[in-house]
Amino acid sequence: MKLTKLIEKCNLIAVRGNEEAEVSSVTSDSRTVESGSLFVAVEGICTDGHAYIGKAIEQGAGVVVYDKPMIEEYFSRVTYIQVKDSAAALALIASEWYGNPSRQLKLVGVTGTNGKTTIATLLYRMFRNLGYPAGLLSTVANYVNEAHYPTTHTTPDPLTVNALLRKMVDAGCEYAFMEVSSHAIHQQRVHGIRFVGGVFTNLTQDHLDYHKNMLDYRNVKKTFFDHLPDDAFALTNIDDKNGLVMLQNTRAKKQSYSIQRLADFKARIFEKHFDGTSIEINGRELVVQFVGVFNVYNLLAVYGTAILLGMDEEEVLRQLSLLQPVAGRFQTIRSPKDYTAIVDYAHTPDALTNVLNAIHEVLGNKGHIITVVGCGGNRDRTKRPVMAREAVVLSDKVVLTSDNPRFEEPEAILQDMIDGLTDEQRSAALTIIDRREAIKTACALAQAGDVILIAGKGHEDYQEIKGVKHHFDDREEVEKIFSSQRSA
Repeated sequence: MKLTKLIEKCNLIAVRGNEEAEVSSVTSDSRTVESGSLFVAVEGICTDGHAYIGKAIEQGAGVVVYDKPMIEEYFSRVTYIQVKDSAAALALIASEWYGNPSRQLKLVGVTGTNGKTTIATLLYRMFRNLGYPAGLLSTVANYVNEAHYPTTHTTPDPLTVNALLRKMVDAGCEYAFMEVSSHAIHQQRVHGIRFVGGVFTNLTQDHLDYHKNMLDYRNVKKTFFDHLPDDAFALTNIDDKNGLVMLQNTRAKKQSYSIQRLADFKARIFEKHFDGTSIEINGRELVVQFVGVFNVYNLLAVYGTAILLGMDEEEVLRQLSLLQPVAGRFQTIRSPKDYTAIVDYAHTPDALTNVLNAIHEVLGNKGHIITVVGCGGNRDRTKRPVMAREAVVLSDKVVLTSDNPRFEEPEAILQDMIDGLTDEQRSAALTIIDRREAIKTACALAQAGDVILIAGKGHEDYQEIKGVKHHFDDREEVEKIFSSQRSA
């Protein structure tokens, strides 16, 4: 592809060399550069691509795109493009390289702290069930119709995003649903991608290891809605205090959903059970296979999005009643000893509180709650003591354990959690570093009628320790224990 075509939408500062050069591939990773490649130097969190410009040229890069005026020597065989923002340029170039696939799809982005995966996945499942070719980009999995592609980030880098969107277009997909993380927005990974709609779920403490504070975190989320086109829709949860903030400067059609207030899409809750909830949406009653108020919000967002995309209300309601929980999101497993285990991805204070409150709502005073929870390493440390407190306050027994320690020592992570507890609370909490043993202990403590919540990892089938991923699946561990109970 001609270089001029690739960079025509970029904010250029200077060009040195042949603008008519032919580009054979596009990359921001110097290790994948080949003869004729366009290499984009992007400053990341851990490394700066500008430090690898020399290596990229050695490996045959024909074009270098950069935003720092730091090049001391220009080679005549290389074309140098200085731009205002390399990350934004990479996103625009990636979109152009793959033929601007987002413009050939009805693409909806879902952002917020909690609920992104559930909403995006349920929308994908609903539209597939309705017979539409559709794609999904999510934390759990990427799909092009039924073809599965592995996932490494909630929202991949611009080249991967556009490559997957291209696959969707080529496979005939009409609709696509994407989780949009705050990191992705801030790092311009979705810059230049056209969305027909955006959904805001909620905003609670998370990622403060990356964002300066909650205000910065909120404002990053808001920019996603600020950039929606005027023919798109912006659907927001107005029961969240930040819900209306998301709509302040958007040009998109403003829509709302709520349980507590008047809204375009309104729900009421009647009965709650561990196998489902009786609800009403916009005056229509139905039973859904989901538990907890937070899941009613998720289903409201799914309903509203489907209606805004032109789906028939009767069919949407029917599909809502048939949909099942997403992997690792409030998945229930019944023990032969007549207690219940719930595996959930809750890894933020608010998500943990929501899940525990949902259990209380159904359980009442008919049993005890035993919570197994840890916190991830090399992530926001400030949420660790908060999560420990929430677990202790809302549970009868707590087992603090390891999550994904990554490059931190599990003992140090657990100490951060314990530091958030009073002396009395500490005496009520067990600390078992080995997650397998922690789950076994919780199961040994449980009596008939109790509920065990195993929180933090959900769908993940690994534990990351010192850079190595070891197979570990909370659900598998529970099922092994329950299987041995049956054979005992």
